[in-house]
Amino acid sequence: MTEKPSVLFVCIHNAGRSQMAAAYLQHLGQGHIDVRSAGSVPAEQVNPAAVTAMLEEGIDMSAEQPKILTDAAVQDSDVVITMGCGDTCKFYPGKRYEDWVLDDPAGQGVDSVRPIRDEIRRRVEVLISELLPADA
Repeated sequence: MTEKPSVLFVCIHNAGRSQMAAAYLQHLGQGHIDVRSAGSVPAEQVNPAAVTAMLEEGIDMSAEQPKILTDAAVQDSDVVITMGCGDTCKFYPGKRYEDWVLDDPAGQGVDSVRPIRDEIRRRVEVLISELLPADA
């Protein structure tokens, strides 16, 4: 792959799971992967418990804002990872799709968000190993 791969994380509100996944991929991918996140019905703010859980990992998401899912975001991505979207997420031919089944951190405290965060990190690490050659 000569160009940087690009990944779009999508969940309904773009306030928890997709934000944490995007933050991890930005951090762990070290600029080798273009990262986007969006939601089909974005919330007004990122989940505060998710922000706190990520701060514990040394990743600050406090400035992030939920974004609306657009056709352009999907079309500009090589990999689209959905998280609990059901039928609301759009599908386009020629893209690699994955559906990550994860608990929804909405309305949960940080103690409940930590295991979700940790599973997201594990999956992001696997994704990086699939998208980047070992010498990247």
